[in-house]
Amino acid sequence: MNLTIPAVLACALPFCLASAAKATSFSGSPAMALAAIAAAHSPTLSAAEKKAVAAIFDGKAAFTKGKIIIAVDKIVCRISNVAIASRSCELTFGKKAQSFTGREANELYATEVFAGIPSDGAAGSIYESLSKLKCTLDPNAIKQNDGSGADCSYEAP
Repeated sequence: MNLTIPAVLACALPFCLASAAKATSFSGSPAMALAAIAAAHSPTLSAAEKKAVAAIFDGKAAFTKGKIIIAVDKIVCRISNVAIASRSCELTFGKKAQSFTGREANELYATEVFAGIPSDGAAGSIYESLSKLKCTLDPNAIKQNDGSGADCSYEAP
């Protein structure tokens, strides 16, 4: 069969577009770290769940009745490689958005990098962003210290 370049591109393009919307997952230490940061800002978690996630992330025992699920609709972090003190993040939970800057934004940005979230850039800015983040923490598995118990999935925006 003799395919021309446009035919090959036409076949490849739908595949590329379909794979771009595919959910990506990660687990272990990066998942625990990202879940802990997101949980602290979540308006849907109870105070007890937030306290349990913080305790687990600090390496302390936490008593929960089961798994804790942290969901964030969208995270966008931006740092500047020109204005080197400029950094900001916005987490969106449904219609509620929380923005922050400085050290706290840097922590979230660096954790996204640690988790392998792909970076994007534009004149003087580097972005880390994702959508539909869902992290599941299983405190009973985490306390086994075998690397299990923290799993996250997300989609590229």
